[in-house]
Amino acid sequence: MNALTTGDFTESEEPFALFQAWMKEAEASEPNDPNAMALATVDETGLPNVRMVLLKGFDENGFVFYTNTESNKGRELLGQQKAALVLHWKSLRRQVRARGPVTLVSDAEADAYFQSRPRDSRIGAWASQQSRPLESRFALEKAVALNTARYAVGEIPRPPHWTGFRIAPVSIEFWQDKPFRLHDRVVFSREGDGWRKVRLYP
Repeated sequence: MNALTTGDFTESEEPFALFQAWMKEAEASEPNDPNAMALATVDETGLPNVRMVLLKGFDENGFVFYTNTESNKGRELLGQQKAALVLHWKSLRRQVRARGPVTLVSDAEADAYFQSRPRDSRIGAWASQQSRPLESRFALEKAVALNTARYAVGEIPRPPHWTGFRIAPVSIEFWQDKPFRLHDRVVFSREGDGWRKVRLYP
């Protein structure tokens, strides 16, 4: 018996196939941003930070998102090279947690994704000095206008400080709400080239 025939996710033996199935259901049921995830990082003192970002890709190698490397999160990711994430789908009463080491995506991967973004979003990546003090809204709008003029024609190159990160999970936990808070929880942990699965008390 397996999850495909029984519909019971706790019988799954491989986390990324299960994640793909859950994401597909979330895309059909969540009203906004089914790929929104809380991303946790730590600074050099070990103090944590968490914020919402968008998951932009996943496969057996990990979970990918993009950001400005000069932002707080970018500096913490480059400095500590580890992170954790949570996706919570309220409509399905499910969540997925993962954590692990972080690496940069390849330049080719970052370039391809950057060029797939709307033109205004690409302009914004040049205009925003993410996480740094902003004296006024006008200053941001001025930066947008200047970069719009700068890249009035042709392709907009990817800024050198803008790229993607991949979290290669050492553990992935799947959680499903159940009555009386007797939830179903399954955690997959890396073990060699495969995964070890353990069911957890709620």
